[in-house]
Amino acid sequence: MSAVNSFGARDTLRVGSTDYEVFRLDAVEGYQKLPFSLKVLLENLLRTEDGANITADHIRALGSWVPTADPDTEIQFTPARVIMQDFTGVPCIVDLATMREAVAALGGDPNTINPLAPAEMVIDHSVIADLFGSDNALERNVELEYQRNGERYQFLRWGQTAFNDFKVVPPGTGIVHQVNIEYLARVTFTREVGGVLRAYPDTCVGTDSHTTMVNGIGVLGWGVGGIEAEAAMLGQPVSMLIPKVVGFKLKGAIPTGVTATDVVLTITQMLRKHGVVGKFVEFYGEGVAQVPLANRATIGNMSPEFGSTAAMFPIDDVTLDYLRLTGRSEDQVALVEAYSKLQGLWHDPAQEPVFSEYLELDLGTVVPSIAGPKRPQDRVELSNAKSQFEIDLQNYATHDLSMVDAAVEASFPASDPIGFTAQDEQSAHQISHQHVSHAPVSVSSPVPITTADGASYTLDHGAVAVAAITSCTNTSNPSVMLAAGLLARNAVKKGLKSKPWVKTTLAPGSKVVTDYYAKAGLTGDLEALGFYTVGYGCTVCIGNTGPLIDEVSAAINDNDLAVTAVLSGNRNFEGRISPDVKMNYLASPPLVIAYALAGSMNFDFETDSLGIGSDGNEVYLKDIWPDSAEVQSTIDSSIDTEMFTKEYGEVFEGDERWRSLPTPDSEVFEWDPTSTYVRKPPYFDGMTLETTPVSDIVGARVLAKLGDSVTTDHISPAGNIKADSPAGAYLVEHGVERADFNSYGSRRGNHEIMIRGTFANIRLRNQLLDGVEGGYTRDFTKPDAPQSFIYDASQNYQAEGTPLVIFGGKEYGSGSSRDWAAKGTSLLGVKAVITESFERIHRSNLIGMGVVPLQFPAGESWASLGLDGTESVSISGIEELNEGRTPKTVHVVATPTEHSAPGKAVVEFDAVVRIDTPGEADYYRNGGILQYVLRSLV
Repeated sequence: MSAVNSFGARDTLRVGSTDYEVFRLDAVEGYQKLPFSLKVLLENLLRTEDGANITADHIRALGSWVPTADPDTEIQFTPARVIMQDFTGVPCIVDLATMREAVAALGGDPNTINPLAPAEMVIDHSVIADLFGSDNALERNVELEYQRNGERYQFLRWGQTAFNDFKVVPPGTGIVHQVNIEYLARVTFTREVGGVLRAYPDTCVGTDSHTTMVNGIGVLGWGVGGIEAEAAMLGQPVSMLIPKVVGFKLKGAIPTGVTATDVVLTITQMLRKHGVVGKFVEFYGEGVAQVPLANRATIGNMSPEFGSTAAMFPIDDVTLDYLRLTGRSEDQVALVEAYSKLQGLWHDPAQEPVFSEYLELDLGTVVPSIAGPKRPQDRVELSNAKSQFEIDLQNYATHDLSMVDAAVEASFPASDPIGFTAQDEQSAHQISHQHVSHAPVSVSSPVPITTADGASYTLDHGAVAVAAITSCTNTSNPSVMLAAGLLARNAVKKGLKSKPWVKTTLAPGSKVVTDYYAKAGLTGDLEALGFYTVGYGCTVCIGNTGPLIDEVSAAINDNDLAVTAVLSGNRNFEGRISPDVKMNYLASPPLVIAYALAGSMNFDFETDSLGIGSDGNEVYLKDIWPDSAEVQSTIDSSIDTEMFTKEYGEVFEGDERWRSLPTPDSEVFEWDPTSTYVRKPPYFDGMTLETTPVSDIVGARVLAKLGDSVTTDHISPAGNIKADSPAGAYLVEHGVERADFNSYGSRRGNHEIMIRGTFANIRLRNQLLDGVEGGYTRDFTKPDAPQSFIYDASQNYQAEGTPLVIFGGKEYGSGSSRDWAAKGTSLLGVKAVITESFERIHRSNLIGMGVVPLQFPAGESWASLGLDGTESVSISGIEELNEGRTPKTVHVVATPTEHSAPGKAVVEFDAVVRIDTPGEADYYRNGGILQYVLRSLV
């Protein structure tokens, strides 16, 4: 129980015949005006007040929140639970297993290492869409998943039995965020504390940035790095500043022909433009009641794409109806309603909270849209998609201009530039389509292809090589999933087919989708267009696309074609979807099918026909687009509560494959020295109970010099492991056949693989090199500083004791919450990352791994300061942290070396220290968050 109750907030709430201990918000002055999300934080502080870490002053600060003030008050937020997916969750369990050994080595009891907050893992990131377009695709992909991941799954089965309060949802169940909203989320949480049953708001942190999907049902939660999640599991609160809250007013209704995806892409663009990094977003107004729960979840899911920490919807009758639909008990629904109304967490559109900033959207103004070719916020109205593609293509299509056909050249006036290159000399990530002004050109000839069965077609720039209904964003939403099914039915009736070069995949968010497709009679129509279920997992959205059609892949690579992927996902960063695909577009599920029929991004749905129908007439998108009323009636007739209770009845049990995995029975894991999947990491090697003082950085070299919008996808290992990469070489050395390499994500439990894949993304532009993409750098340990793999150079630097730094631009570390983006950075020997700005999660994770995040002075960059990366870098002032202070700035001196240009001057500047809270300073002093937790437990 809370040791302190300064505000007399403890009370009893009776619901039915059950009494619950609650902490009433009306005990705190000012609570009424707080936004929903801050009320949840206020209750959290009242319940966990201990007089030391959480004091009455913290509670008063939240009650007297000044909406427009810059955040400056640190609070400690204790989430009710932790949710993980297997890619990011496996390292958490590896680290917990390692901590058990470390505790024993320091003289403690290994059994003290258990989740202190309930932790649930959903295995959803490991299935790869190897097979597609056939009725055995699902079964074969699951077989391959178990063959590739057997070691990991055995380890997780051990964890499920060895650790208390840790549950695993086995493979083939659904996507973590959909399982969360359909089953795991409680909305109002209950737990026995000190013999008393307590009720409080359900809150969570997750090891996937799209944890925010659960915001759609009124659960405050967001993505954190795996290292933060581990700390939360071990009872450590999440240190945060009381955020600004952006009120987003919704009014009106979605027009006919517009989908939830179109709404969310519009909101993403609006909020990115407004600027919401580090803020909460909260939806309010009369229009909220008109937004179905699935649409709320779709919007909440995209919070990382806006940049906000969370994107909350309040609790109302729509929430309760969804809880009933998905099979929650009537007792739980009654508790949610009673508790929410008692605490002022129930949505009253007439009661307008005070917000820091305000935006408004009339849903009636939204139009069909896609986003691409490389960022979720780069929304394109569907009616402009073809013309915008022609402009964007010029940043992706490479040509030898000496080979340009004279007829092509003559077709453009002399004043029109046709001399475009593969990329701007600046980072490709600095280019967005708004800034391109070239004339539309295509100087490639279509490539003729003959298939194995004798069919022939041509392939050109813009061809849709992948059309995937995938990812948590949309496969949770019956309105867009059934719209896709109905569009498929209408297309089949007209006699249309998907183009033969398109890899078509369907990866539902849960098995319930399969059930309602079957009940609606749409399964056969989807399959007739090639959209067979390939798995219940993330697949294409995270790069688990599998190989493209063989002849398509060969044509792309032999002719350097700039082809496209269209997916119903949330991420479309370069290099993410497939190494063969340069341009990626986000779209609603029905539009994914439409693009599979069209076969090209160079297509105007208003004027171009999808093909000749079986009646001999041309068919246009408007001829097959389903009517909104039909979509709704199909939802009403094909989805019921029984589907949810059936699919989630034994959700933790798994199938025969899962149940038959051999499970070791021991409190400390028995590491297999030959394993290439799960290895004991070095974080606690040589650790003592006493901390080692932090030190200034002297004589560091620059490992990478990077541009703007470098994402965690660029930093963290992801996708397939290439044979000619350092990770591939490691696997070969350890006797692994090329066919069994698997993906980086599947091998996250092996730090040796992950270090070798850090900064190895094929689209990374390290500007220490000219015009080179991939995981390369200059190795300044050699006299001529040759091009080298980043991993190999790092090993040489560490062998001679040279620390490393990274130079970056704006929005460094944006994208998914990837712990290995920080772990890999640290294990490569990087001591500091100096950028123009950071995204929230990655900055925090760097500190959690003992790397100091620094920012160039306001308005400055490595380019404006004249830094070229050849310098030796020393940073002084860090040692102030040993005296219990966190310096606002540190002094950086960049001295020319033998690799610098003659006459280059010394550059000096004061960098801003981005250790933002006292808790982060404690983590950094301890060498990282895991070391801090371990010392506090022992």
